[in-house]
Amino acid sequence: MRTGSNFLETNLNALEGVTCLGEAFNPHFIGYPDTSTLLGMEQDTRDKDPMQLLRLIRAEPGLTGFRYFHDHDPRVLDAVLTDERCAKVLLTRNPAESYVSWKIAQSTGQWKLTDVARRKKAKAVFDAAEFAAFVADLQRFQTGVLHKVQASGQTAFFLDYEDLKSLDVINGLAQFLGSDARLDAPDMRLKVQNPEPLAEKVSNFEDMEKALAGADPFSLSRMPDFEPRRAAAVPTYVAGHTAPLLYLPVKGGPVAPVMAWLAALDGVEEEALGLRMSQKDLRLWKRSKPGHRSFTVIRHPLARAHHAFCSYILGTGPQVYGAIRATLVRRYGLPLPDSAPDSGYDIDQHRAAFHAFLVFLKGNLAGQTAIRTDAAWCSQAQVLQGFGGLMLPDFVIREDEAAADLDALAARLGCEDAQPLAPSPQDLPFSLAEVCTPQTERLAAAAYARDYLTFGFKSYS
Repeated sequence: MRTGSNFLETNLNALEGVTCLGEAFNPHFIGYPDTSTLLGMEQDTRDKDPMQLLRLIRAEPGLTGFRYFHDHDPRVLDAVLTDERCAKVLLTRNPAESYVSWKIAQSTGQWKLTDVARRKKAKAVFDAAEFAAFVADLQRFQTGVLHKVQASGQTAFFLDYEDLKSLDVINGLAQFLGSDARLDAPDMRLKVQNPEPLAEKVSNFEDMEKALAGADPFSLSRMPDFEPRRAAAVPTYVAGHTAPLLYLPVKGGPVAPVMAWLAALDGVEEEALGLRMSQKDLRLWKRSKPGHRSFTVIRHPLARAHHAFCSYILGTGPQVYGAIRATLVRRYGLPLPDSAPDSGYDIDQHRAAFHAFLVFLKGNLAGQTAIRTDAAWCSQAQVLQGFGGLMLPDFVIREDEAAADLDALAARLGCEDAQPLAPSPQDLPFSLAEVCTPQTERLAAAAYARDYLTFGFKSYS
């Protein structure tokens, strides 16, 4: 609630038939700091059900709206953003200026100014960590708003702080709102509270300069993510028969050994475990197992890529993706044998084919190929993100630590009869240890940069 948004509200209210009701959903007051009701509604009533106030605002004659900031009541936001009859005006400002203005207002207690003689002066103290959190909150909010507006096929009227004194822009906003009213001149009663340059408004400006010198306004360090999103694949989840354990498999990981471990813990055959469940089945299982825990086991990206290559690409058996295999040979130049590898297929041929597959994976995970991103080789970070659409695992266990971690998990739940986790079968016809070279490591790191960064994987060898 500083000069920019106050100035915008004043000029909106100056348009005939247009009313802005202040910060209707500010959690600390209703409308304005010095009022106790808005449209006849008290704050306590609004807090119990904010949609009541939203309905009152919609019922008002003419164009009636309010100001909404990123820390206001979140319960009304979706209802407003998805309502095509509600116009969205997005006011932004240079975040450094906004932060300093906010800090000065906190210090002086003065949030708006109509008379320069009453201006209270103070300097802001820049705090790098606080500023980073301040900007992150704003960016997260703005990105979310834009996504909602775009996803519902709408547009918004974008205003920068510097545009507010332009009569043409204010009247353009009136046209956007569908109002026939126009202003002859902007209402200039509100004064800019801190017109000085930042260097004069910040007591530790040198610290601010040093901190912002390392900022990345163009997201140069951001890791692009064009990999297709994945949904929670509930039918692949494996639920304990008696043990309150739920296994969320990652295809290409050590699925078979973990399922055998869970079945042995339960003292049942694998077929007796909860398999191919629907979401309803999963909810029923959870209710029947109070205190349940869920887990997943992830594998080193290079080991998982090699397993996918050997299992689904290299051979010609029923498990192999025949159409994808043929396309990889024809379009992407994978030097694969015409039939299943035989005694004439040597380690050098295997390594060359696997390296070509890793090069393909880099493009495939970046959305640059026409071939689907299969669950057997998609990034594990994307799989876990898909889990999060329904539930996140309580434990994310790494394959090389799985034996000890699963024993500890079983003991925590009072299951004393846990069997040792069997090692995963070795890839054929050659193990990764035989195939791996520094070049193999580099290609895998390039293809799976997101997994290496997300999970902290080191080199395989």
